[in-house]
Amino acid sequence: MNTIAPAATPRIHAPSLVAAIVLMVAGTLYPPLMADAAGHADHGLATALFWAMSAGFVRGVGFVPRFVPWRVLFSGWAVLSALTLAAALKLMH
Repeated sequence: MNTIAPAATPRIHAPSLVAAIVLMVAGTLYPPLMADAAGHADHGLATALFWAMSAGFVRGVGFVPRFVPWRVLFSGWAVLSALTLAAALKLMH
């Protein structure tokens, strides 16, 4: 099985980049965003938000990995999936 995909044409993906910048600024200015109701760190929520931010920056600046697992983890759809997961985790608490 070949796990190396052909290179895609790099270009800025604005929605992913905007999501990453918003998450970066929000996490910097309001760290309780990543805390539970008791004020303790919510590691699951933080992981989902950091994944969304990382994927947003990678895809947002136009980088598309050739290695298929990385391409999936750092895609625009991964940003949306991670944000959905973060919202679900936040609503559960």
